[in-house]
Amino acid sequence: MRAARCLCHLVLLCGLLPALLQPASAKERIFWLVRDLPPFTILEGPEKGQGVIDQLLPLLIRQMPEYDHSILRVNRARGIQMLQDPKSFTCDPTPLWTPERAEYVRFSVPSLGVLSGGLVLRKESEALVAPYLDGQEVDLLNLLSKTPLKLGVVAERSYGTQIDAILRQLPDTAFSRHYGNDATANLLQMQQLGRLRMVLGYWPEVRYLVDLQGGALADYQFHPVKGVNRYQFLHVGCSNSELGREAIAHIDQLLPALRRDVLPGLYARWLDPALQEDYLEESKRFFEDH
Repeated sequence: MRAARCLCHLVLLCGLLPALLQPASAKERIFWLVRDLPPFTILEGPEKGQGVIDQLLPLLIRQMPEYDHSILRVNRARGIQMLQDPKSFTCDPTPLWTPERAEYVRFSVPSLGVLSGGLVLRKESEALVAPYLDGQEVDLLNLLSKTPLKLGVVAERSYGTQIDAILRQLPDTAFSRHYGNDATANLLQMQQLGRLRMVLGYWPEVRYLVDLQGGALADYQFHPVKGVNRYQFLHVGCSNSELGREAIAHIDQLLPALRRDVLPGLYARWLDPALQEDYLEESKRFFEDH
């Protein structure tokens, strides 16, 4: 009988052993997805780690101690794939809201107002678009519908719902699409070599990349797109799972103070000096209704 009881206790102990070996409070791990996206995330070069989101992530992580955190460098396609996987616990700190993404991403409240994208030209090409300008704004739909000019774009990138809606009205032949991690930089190099006249981009990103490539900003002109709001808004987006929704609920509590007190100043430093003061003033009104 004693041997049987000992055997029974041994079996119970073996059954409990895996649980006893587990950490007392095992945490779920968030995988934060980043790619080189200046001025938000800068993964190489002299400004490495100085982007807006580079500096936001440690502030979020510090205030979310209930999770373990890993930061993963991924390309755009891999990032989308991971966010679409309902079994993954992944978050992207930079996405724009789109209806397509909302099908598989749980979005936070808006985190940061940023200048909308527009048309980037070298000044020697300015005459080509002059008939399609209204002041400084370009009628992008008419320009691409009525001329043989191609527009350089980053494949699978959203430029915001308003610009995306314009692009969807145009045939694929209107675009020169570029894939890869350095797509915008490569488009600007093609433009500098005269192989491409027009690039769709964000001026703060272009300013950073032109400077990194040793170019002169004075050689470039930026035109906002007619009918597009001056600002669009970044969010944090997590996989639309139970874990992702719980994380976003916490992030929503943290963002109001960060977007009021921290993020506008981090973004403003990447703007043209003449725009910084106006941006900081306007940013105070971004979230009055949110």
